[in-house]
Amino acid sequence: MDNPDSEVTEEREVLPPPPPLVPPNVVPQRVELEDTPGQPKKVSKPKRVPMARPGMGRKGKPIQLLSNHFRVNVVNVTSIFFHYSVSICYEDGRPAEGKGIGRRVMDKVHETYDTELEGKDLAYDGEKSLFTVGPLPRNKLEFTVVLEDLSSNRAAGNGSPGGSGSPNESERKRLRRQFQSKTFKVEISFAAKIQMQAIGDALRGKESESSQEALRVLDIILRQHAAKQGCLLVRQSFFHNDPKNFTDLGGGVLGCRGFHSSFRPSQGGLSLNIDVSTTMIVQPGPVVDFLIANQNVRSPYEIDWVKAKRMLKNLRIKTRPSNMEYKITGLSELPCNEQLFSLKQKNGRDGDEIQTIEVTVYDYFLQYRHIELQYSAKLPCINVGKPKRPTYFPLELCSLVSLQRYTKALSTHQRSSLVEKSRQKPKERMDVLTNALKTSNYDADPMLRTCGVTINTHFTQVDGRVLPAPALKAGNGDDLLTRNGRWNFNNKKFVQPSKIERWAVVNFSARCDIRSLVRDLIKCGEQKGIFIEPPFDVFEENGQSRDSKRIPSPLRVERMFEQIKSKLPGQPQFLLCILPERKNSDIYGPWKRKNLAEFGIVTQCIAPTRINDQYLTNVLLKINAKLGGMNSFLSIEHTHAVPIVSKAPTIILGMDVSHGSPGQSDVPSIAAVVNSRQWPLISRYRASVRTQSPKVEMIDSLFKRVSDTEDSGIIREALLDFYVSSGKRKPDQIIIFRDGVSESQFNQVLNIELDQIIEACKFLDEKWAPKFMVIVAQKNHHTKFFVPGSPDNVPPGTVIDNKVCHPRNNDFYMCSHAGMIGTTRPTHYHVLYDEIGFSADDLQELVHSLSYVYQRSTTAISIVAPICYAHLAASQMSQFIKFDDLSETSSSHGGMTSPGSIPVVELPRLHDNVSSSMFFC
Repeated sequence: MDNPDSEVTEEREVLPPPPPLVPPNVVPQRVELEDTPGQPKKVSKPKRVPMARPGMGRKGKPIQLLSNHFRVNVVNVTSIFFHYSVSICYEDGRPAEGKGIGRRVMDKVHETYDTELEGKDLAYDGEKSLFTVGPLPRNKLEFTVVLEDLSSNRAAGNGSPGGSGSPNESERKRLRRQFQSKTFKVEISFAAKIQMQAIGDALRGKESESSQEALRVLDIILRQHAAKQGCLLVRQSFFHNDPKNFTDLGGGVLGCRGFHSSFRPSQGGLSLNIDVSTTMIVQPGPVVDFLIANQNVRSPYEIDWVKAKRMLKNLRIKTRPSNMEYKITGLSELPCNEQLFSLKQKNGRDGDEIQTIEVTVYDYFLQYRHIELQYSAKLPCINVGKPKRPTYFPLELCSLVSLQRYTKALSTHQRSSLVEKSRQKPKERMDVLTNALKTSNYDADPMLRTCGVTINTHFTQVDGRVLPAPALKAGNGDDLLTRNGRWNFNNKKFVQPSKIERWAVVNFSARCDIRSLVRDLIKCGEQKGIFIEPPFDVFEENGQSRDSKRIPSPLRVERMFEQIKSKLPGQPQFLLCILPERKNSDIYGPWKRKNLAEFGIVTQCIAPTRINDQYLTNVLLKINAKLGGMNSFLSIEHTHAVPIVSKAPTIILGMDVSHGSPGQSDVPSIAAVVNSRQWPLISRYRASVRTQSPKVEMIDSLFKRVSDTEDSGIIREALLDFYVSSGKRKPDQIIIFRDGVSESQFNQVLNIELDQIIEACKFLDEKWAPKFMVIVAQKNHHTKFFVPGSPDNVPPGTVIDNKVCHPRNNDFYMCSHAGMIGTTRPTHYHVLYDEIGFSADDLQELVHSLSYVYQRSTTAISIVAPICYAHLAASQMSQFIKFDDLSETSSSHGGMTSPGSIPVVELPRLHDNVSSSMFFC
């Protein structure tokens, strides 16, 4: 994936001094040696870096706003952070690993050896890095500390049954002492110096590795501040163990509300960005209650223990009555009253003789520990030991510790519940953030005080501008009136309605009045200008298939298609499919695959609950776009007045990669690229989708050279489609919108992905040199905007390119949509590269316009349509393959596999009939 040409090799950059006889006007040239005999020589290319801001936008109506960035003052800019690497081992030299051990050990070091550390405050990242303001007394320090009452994962002890048997009273006391105190050796070695001054350089637009390191130290200080308050840390978000912050999402999962805090350089200086953040945690309390909720069963005896084992692995529990903490490693093979283990005990007659007896876990707790078990006898035990030396506890004595992240994919119901319960209106969010800043009490943090860092408690004031909504055209040249980012087709026709002549209805649902649905759809279509013939037939799934839970969905789809083939005279133009469930129907994926990949039939799936004119119009918007029609145009598109784009053939690409849920390490990632077609339009798109290695963010199939004349990559497909659909024109300009990459990956987008795209162009025609523009769109950030003194969200069309934006780079925030619920999340656009030469106003107008060309809805959307379409195409084609059951690791707790280690399942290619359609609409 890495392009070797893009690497700059330091040693070869240094030019030798010229020989004395060289004339003064001759510049010495580097002679490149051939890397391998017979291979062409490699020339290092300069790396591209994100471009600087060329200017500010001016268009639009000014609006005063507040942002959740809080101004940071740094008094002591001459401070120097000293970076030390930390090594923590047990006495026998084994590295100390385990949740939170590092922090506990370093707290103890700080407390015990304060004098040896010359009273210095330490900022520790919880792993291998430690920072101080100014140096420690020596470059290498070694300490020994003892931690009492250390809860960790151990093989046996504290009277629990284990592989080596359970201890008797005197042995138990010795073991308790041994396990409740551990000795650690700590080594602290000097690694680097980081100047605080580097932050000042970043604020002047000179970002460097030093400035990023200095900001990282400040962020680590915030993390440590939160860790000392007992918070769960998730990157720069902090979650307190307070039930007031928990909300039940069902299935044994809680939403936990906390805060994100991070330092950011901006045009207005250094600021602290604070926002409300939510993570998912496992329901604390009895393990059995969690499993019953998680599997939605009524009693412990209905639990699926194979699923339970996968779900519980690596979670931490406390056991009664000792209140010791352990990590779950698995479950016993047999129930509690059958699971035997070897118990060593002294012989009653001769006190010195040790005898080993086999006893069940149940009997051990009853007879030796005098604990009566209510319901665990016939259930598996929890194992907290090693695979070969298990340590078992009955289920009812185990409770899950609070604040443990839940990393599996949420169900549709859980996700919608999370969204609903974490919504906050702008005014409520501002109050919560003001309160969070007060209670976090950062001013009291000793490290921040030493650096002279103080944080203003007022929201930053920013100047926004509200761009006018672009004018839209419906059929018959009518104008569509937009108000607050919304419009409707009442008494209006679609601008290019399609004709539906050969079609049929397929019904997998038992609860739908097909006759009235068809009648209303034809009538609504007529009002929108779509001529719909009566359907050729209605294909009902037979009751046996529908009622049987055992028949796999692909077989149900197969049977339905056999019916369709036997009755239809020829291939239909369109199939309307009625599904039994609204969300996550098992039939959806196999049905789409059969239609789009095998037969090339356009299909629309619905699961209607309430059918009215609005519902049918929304369905027709999708059907019309899929069949090649167009619902509305931008007026400037119609009159060829799109800034820059209308002047020369321009292709717009939307690129996105979607990954499996966090716990699924072997589910392929899916890359989707959509391209505009039929220039000068910017409303029509087609998509190409490929699978790639799990969790890989860079798209690796943009250019795929198969032979000297063949490239099977995505970009070639997109360029050929543009050429054919745009009157045999090659694009002079290529505008790339890339979604889903973080700032740390910008250089990869510029130097890996853009290189691939350029190679794909050169492969088509060596002499062709289009101009490029690369824009990254981010939704996953924490900047919000508020209208002072108003309960409402910022108006649609609001753009901000000052104060809280980057001090040097070309970025801006846009709220193109009307935030109807919660607080509007703006999209953060970063312009990384521009050979085309857009002004700030022209680009912001183009981005705003592209939020109005989304054919599926009658509202402006929050991000440009090509990116939305890429999301849709990826998620729809991911349904073609059932990834969930690839292997057990797909649900292991946060299991990770190295990219490329799993053979990637290829997606089936779309049928030629539909490959250029907006099938994803």
